Amino acid sequence: MDLGTILAFIIIGLIAGAVARFLVPGPDPMGWIGTIVLGIVGSFVGGFLANLIFGGVVALSPTGIIGSIIGAIIVLLIWRQVGGRRVSV
Repeated sequence: MDLGTILAFIIIGLIAGAVARFLVPGPDPMGWIGTIVLGIVGSFVGGFLANLIFGGVVALSPTGIIGSIIGAIIVLLIWRQVGGRRVSV
């Protein structure tokens, strides 16, 4: 991986994570780095689902901006469900 690829992951991750957080209402206590990680993980989830649906191959790969946003929304909803079960003392 070269520097351009890493920067592209960061920029796409930031955009996808920010759009996902905007489209899914509710509080999200994460900063910019959390939003970037959400978008990057969403990119891989979107790529996995696209490969599974359209390619018929189970492979983990990054996808474009639309797939990244869809994947980030899925990851954000799962994160909220898992994080919502914490018991406060």
